[in-house]
Amino acid sequence: MKRFIGLFTVAALASLMTITVYKIYEDQPVPIISSVNFNEPAPPVSYQFTNLKSTPERTIDFTSAAERTVNTVVHVKTVFAGETYRHFDPFYEFLWGKGKSKKQYEYRGPERHGSGSGVILSQDGYIVTNNHVIKGAKEVEITLNDRRTYRATVIGTDPSTDLSLLKIEANDLPYIAYGNSDLVKIGEWALAVGNPYNLTSTVTAGIVSAKGRNIDILRDKFKIESFIQTDAAVNPGNSGGALVNTRGELIGINSAIASPTGSYSGYSFAIPVNIVAKVVNDLKEFGKVQRAFIGISIRNVDAKLAEEKGLKDISGIYISGISHNGAARAAGMKEGDIIIKVESKGVNNVPELQEQIGSFRPGDKVNITFRRNGEVKTAKLVLKNQFGRTELSVNNTTEASSYGAKFKTLSAAHKAKLGLENGVQITELESGKLKNAGIRKGFIVIKIDKKKITSTADLVTALKNKKGGILLEGVYPNGAKAYYGFGI
Repeated sequence: MKRFIGLFTVAALASLMTITVYKIYEDQPVPIISSVNFNEPAPPVSYQFTNLKSTPERTIDFTSAAERTVNTVVHVKTVFAGETYRHFDPFYEFLWGKGKSKKQYEYRGPERHGSGSGVILSQDGYIVTNNHVIKGAKEVEITLNDRRTYRATVIGTDPSTDLSLLKIEANDLPYIAYGNSDLVKIGEWALAVGNPYNLTSTVTAGIVSAKGRNIDILRDKFKIESFIQTDAAVNPGNSGGALVNTRGELIGINSAIASPTGSYSGYSFAIPVNIVAKVVNDLKEFGKVQRAFIGISIRNVDAKLAEEKGLKDISGIYISGISHNGAARAAGMKEGDIIIKVESKGVNNVPELQEQIGSFRPGDKVNITFRRNGEVKTAKLVLKNQFGRTELSVNNTTEASSYGAKFKTLSAAHKAKLGLENGVQITELESGKLKNAGIRKGFIVIKIDKKKITSTADLVTALKNKKGGILLEGVYPNGAKAYYGFGI
């Protein structure tokens, strides 16, 4: 009993002590930890920075540039003749052997259609687009942003830059103003305007990622690749469309994308507007591009070349060879010289040099700054054409893409030899209306619808926007006369 009473007493004292401690702390504030309510805004946090220069915030607005541009970009729709398939009489070949049959059957596949974009350059209907958009097309149709449509005439093409100049018969058209691609800077905003996947008048935005890009996409012998690279979204159908700055000025013609899938992957390329303007002016004035050359073989200066040649500066364009009758040799330049500037524009790689020289014509005088043995020198070059001459040439060959042919005016000697007073000869013939009518290469067109054809200009005028039927009279070089009639 004593033992029980002792235990009870100890327990009672412990309970009394616990109650006493609780009462002491009962009225004291106790910190509370709870979960965060993410639906309520966090209290503002103030940070203090020192020794940093800030730039005033500017709002970038693309609406003005888009409004200025969207009506100047057109939809280029093309029609290509179907493939021609030929086979011979199988029974005849069975009897006499393969390839011996004289009876031939011909089948033409369905027409193919394509589309791209173009940019109106003048109120009277001159339009620039990519050469690859219209190459080989038998018909080129232009649809304006207001849905009006026109048949286009191909004024000229330049495979070296992948540009083509078209013309529609219209007036008072909205047109775009040229910018200056030399002033374009890496990092500045740019808009791409075109018709990707037949989605008319699409505007996308990005920045200029690089300049002077050579992606080795053109196959022409005298190609000029010095693309402006952007990350503005460009897809099939954008080709030939506008690349503009935030002021709505044309700075390039969208031409290519780098993609493993064929669709936009972040890399698009545009032809600089300074090259575009030069090509367009030449095609309008001469019918062909007046390409100027320095007369040298060149390569970029890199670390390997610098070590090989003992060069101190890894910059510029190294002259590895020089032609005998070129502009460089005539001005006193030598193999081993390193070009660093054209006029006042610095050049650091081959594409940049090609771009700058590509803006001049044969006969133009150009100041070239270069290094020789570490010393900076300047030479004044008189640029020449590919044949080493300074004079300009006029193209006597006219292309009518919708007819799949190229023509040239007969020379006086050629006319005298054939006993002709006038005539225009077909020098190249691809799939198109003329070939479909049975006309062969070499045919000399003397009359169209009873009207004499004395020049390629006469021929283009007679064919342009022709509707209904058409009759061609002419002769082949062997003297055989021929008449061809077909519908338009």
